[in-house]
Amino acid sequence: MTEARGSTGQRDGLGAVRRTPGTPTWVSLMAHGLATTQEFYGALFGWEFRPGPEQLGPYVRALLDGHEVAGIGQLPPDHHLPIAWTPYMASDDVDATAEAVRHCCGTIGVGPLDAGPAGRMAIAVDPAGAVFGIWQAAEHLGGALVGEPGAPAWNELVTHETAGVVKFYQAVFGYTEEAVVSADFDYVTLQVEGRPVASVHGMGQALPRDRGAHWMTYFEVADVDESVDRVVELGGHVVKPARAGTHGRVATVADPEGAVFTLVRSES
Repeated sequence: MTEARGSTGQRDGLGAVRRTPGTPTWVSLMAHGLATTQEFYGALFGWEFRPGPEQLGPYVRALLDGHEVAGIGQLPPDHHLPIAWTPYMASDDVDATAEAVRHCCGTIGVGPLDAGPAGRMAIAVDPAGAVFGIWQAAEHLGGALVGEPGAPAWNELVTHETAGVVKFYQAVFGYTEEAVVSADFDYVTLQVEGRPVASVHGMGQALPRDRGAHWMTYFEVADVDESVDRVVELGGHVVKPARAGTHGRVATVADPEGAVFTLVRSES
């Protein structure tokens, strides 16, 4: 699940690398309680925090051993948007990518806009309703760690069926695909330059109706069962108990505000 860490390109002094367009480069969460959300993830993953660009309101970057791994922002009180982790895909030209999204029947919800000297961004919605970000790096190249305990390990689009939505992402980002050939498993891996970078899982009627199509962020942990217990202790809850998954042991959980994510102990 962590093949994307092999992406090559320009590195900054903190270990981040300028990703090839289409590669997930950052994950961000917009929550109502910024301080309490920091407390939860700090206790769960060992994150520390420092201020980030505040074009969309108060925002912090999470650090793991001094390396930036994720962002958390605060929603305005009058916004009642779903609380969810959002992956950002790398782009060399966010305005052109946003136009491609519109041309391929997606929508742009925010931007494109400048995030100070860090870069330029937009938030998009695919034709099935899943939200994702687009990031054109300037000073901020993205996450500096992938697949280490406490850092993102993978991003998966959970949707009704793969065929139509995969064509959308291929048209926008130029992905190639590798499908799992199975009569009862609708699953596609998205690739950039021959490397798997994300996946699409078609769930059919099993897609949660309360969430609809959505991107799921996987965070690596040293022990899934211990991390699940810690989530509950910190005020979160279990969505799907710990179990054996395709790439290792996994559990799906939610933070106290309801943001859903998956814990994974990847097979070596």
